[in-house]
Amino acid sequence: MANGHIPVRRVVMTGVAMVALAACEDFDFDLRDVGNGFDTTSAVQSLPGRPRPDDRGVISYPNYQVVVARRDDTIRGIAIRLGLDANELAEYNGIEPDVILRRDEIIALPSRVTEPSPATGAIGTGPIQPLDVTAVATTALDRADASGTAVTETPIEPVATPAPATPIVRGNEPIRHQVKRGETAFSISRLYNVPVASIAEWNGLDTAFTIREGQFLLVPQGGAAPASATAADVTAPGDGTATPIPPSAALPLLTETPSTPVAAADVPATPDLGTSSAQPASSGARFLMPIQGSIIRAYAPGTNEGIDIGAPAGTDVQAAGSGTVAAVTTDTSGGAIVVIKHSDGLLTVYTQMEALTVDKNESVSRGQTIGKVRANDPSYLHFEVRRGLQSLDPGDFLP
Repeated sequence: MANGHIPVRRVVMTGVAMVALAACEDFDFDLRDVGNGFDTTSAVQSLPGRPRPDDRGVISYPNYQVVVARRDDTIRGIAIRLGLDANELAEYNGIEPDVILRRDEIIALPSRVTEPSPATGAIGTGPIQPLDVTAVATTALDRADASGTAVTETPIEPVATPAPATPIVRGNEPIRHQVKRGETAFSISRLYNVPVASIAEWNGLDTAFTIREGQFLLVPQGGAAPASATAADVTAPGDGTATPIPPSAALPLLTETPSTPVAAADVPATPDLGTSSAQPASSGARFLMPIQGSIIRAYAPGTNEGIDIGAPAGTDVQAAGSGTVAAVTTDTSGGAIVVIKHSDGLLTVYTQMEALTVDKNESVSRGQTIGKVRANDPSYLHFEVRRGLQSLDPGDFLP
């Protein structure tokens, strides 16, 4: 958590509320609405918040416009509100016209509509403009002659200039990313080096981070350059080397060859990735390892919100702890995602899976098989521990 000292009473009350809500059959497992019980500020403190839309839901930038969906909104309702063709708007966003949208979901506009203005509930008129550096820079009035003597100018009364009718709203234009087949919120997070929680909050995603092929996502500026950076971005000698872009769920991992051969005596025994054994009963760890294998990608907040565990395709995946299946969904390529809610308010997230053996709202026991590792190149399980939208280091909970 960002502040690190949330009162115990508020945490307890939040937990009680979560348990009570979880008992409801139609409980929407979306922790963004639980007051201030969960604070994700630390994950996005270097990123701006999403601008407030006008009364129509429109946010306007110089290069595109989007609409923020209201509760129970549909593409058809948005089209009627803005005077657009519902079928064209639906096709542009890869969704049917009458599907109920999530509150705060982002809908991209294929063509521009009337710009926001005070008449539509906006602060200013026109699109959000880039930050004007010259407008905030101070100017020096003292000048020096050739001898270095300062020349003082006689001040005159400034001429009053009328204030603009409406202020100009400024801010960085976020990247508008259209989801491709095989991508997940996690792989997009790694692509742009932006926390997945920030992407979820900007785009109204649910706690399973469900996205669909063809959907447009707004990615706030402030992270590192995306994976498409070219050789022109190489730093000068002495400035350091840019951190390599981490692999995504849609791309194979890069292989590395050590420059100096390692002596045979120093090489540890190769683990048997095909074996999925239970943890020793004496282990006092909060969770089990969901599969047995090598960690091929470590936890790195803001870059990798969990760990990637290498294992052969078809390896059984175990529930890390007892709990209730809070969400079952898929990524755009059909890979399964499972979220399990545990008694102490923690969540465990499992992606890159197939052949699931559990359903939503089903109770699972510690070590129970919930599915299998999906075929990939290489194949691996992505595993996370979360408290709401805040990711935690799985290493603190595993043996």
